[in-house]
Amino acid sequence: MGRLNGKRAIVLGASSKDNMGQTIARRFLAEGAQVLVGGRKGDELQAFAQDTGCHWATCDITDAASIAAMADAACAAMGGVDIAVNATGWGLLKPFLDVTREELDAITALQFVGPHLFYQEMIRRMARSTGGNGGSIIQISSATATIMLNDHAAYMGTKAGADHVIRCVAHEFGGEGIRANSISPGLTDTPMTAGAKTVPGLFESFRAGYPLGRWGTSDDIAAAAVFLSSDECFMTGENLQVNGGLTLRRNPTREEMAAAIGAATAAH
Repeated sequence: MGRLNGKRAIVLGASSKDNMGQTIARRFLAEGAQVLVGGRKGDELQAFAQDTGCHWATCDITDAASIAAMADAACAAMGGVDIAVNATGWGLLKPFLDVTREELDAITALQFVGPHLFYQEMIRRMARSTGGNGGSIIQISSATATIMLNDHAAYMGTKAGADHVIRCVAHEFGGEGIRANSISPGLTDTPMTAGAKTVPGLFESFRAGYPLGRWGTSDDIAAAAVFLSSDECFMTGENLQVNGGLTLRRNPTREEMAAAIGAATAAH
């Protein structure tokens, strides 16, 4: 405990109850940081802030002015920003040939353009040349930015693109005292995957891909985020594969998932 004493963190993507962003925020608070949570749902953010004692601000990551307003609120409430986590995302799962132009525009805005805008604003607040103290920028990515999963191309491609931008940030702004890294979960039990978990056999079909024998939790990701945010971290431009070794193996194929679902359904 206390590994983040004196740190001031923004966690964007924390407006769904018990999602990964909220789990990270709780862990940061337990480690001594001040935290501002951001997202689109003001009521949920306010309830979380009242429950935990953190700060909150609504923010749409696709809107540069909204990101700047959130950063202003963080600086007003906490005196600055030392840690910035982007935990936003949209788990678009759809056959490649069926993805529409409108969906491509929406996911690119959310998972590539928006993160780029977020990094820009956080760099402005952290950079030593503009009065900041340096800091840590963390992108929540996905194992599927590295390994394959059927019907997930737009999600995978935009996450991979943001990871490469993180490398650029690390390269260009290390001299400003800024570290930038990604964390890549595999299949994780979160509100985003709640619907998939209700399908008999679907989650279980992924288990064979994990050398450590289980899929991930938000707590696993929060633990890695604490390390990347702490003064112990001498790492930048990296993508931590916090997924139990999934990227050593693979996700199940469409056929394997269907077989597992069929077997589980028949057993019931």
